[in-house]
Amino acid sequence: MNKKSYDVEAARINLAQLLERAQRGEASVITKHGKAIAAVVPVETLSVRPRLQLLALKGSGKGLWGKRPSKVLDRVRDEWI
Repeated sequence: MNKKSYDVEAARINLAQLLERAQRGEASVITKHGKAIAAVVPVETLSVRPRLQLLALKGSGKGLWGKRPSKVLDRVRDEWI
């Protein structure tokens, strides 16, 4: 996949071009102060990858909510009511 970088202002000005590139299967990286912050990519690349990324996270939060997650969630939920 051919990638090209645009700073935020150039991406704003050239949005139509970025979308055309994505339609052709090319990714465009958007940078702010020289750091990559976002990308405009062909939508087909999203149909598989997010699911794979989520599967990689499966089980990574084990123990995060304690031994009785339902109690913790009830307490937290009650704080917002």
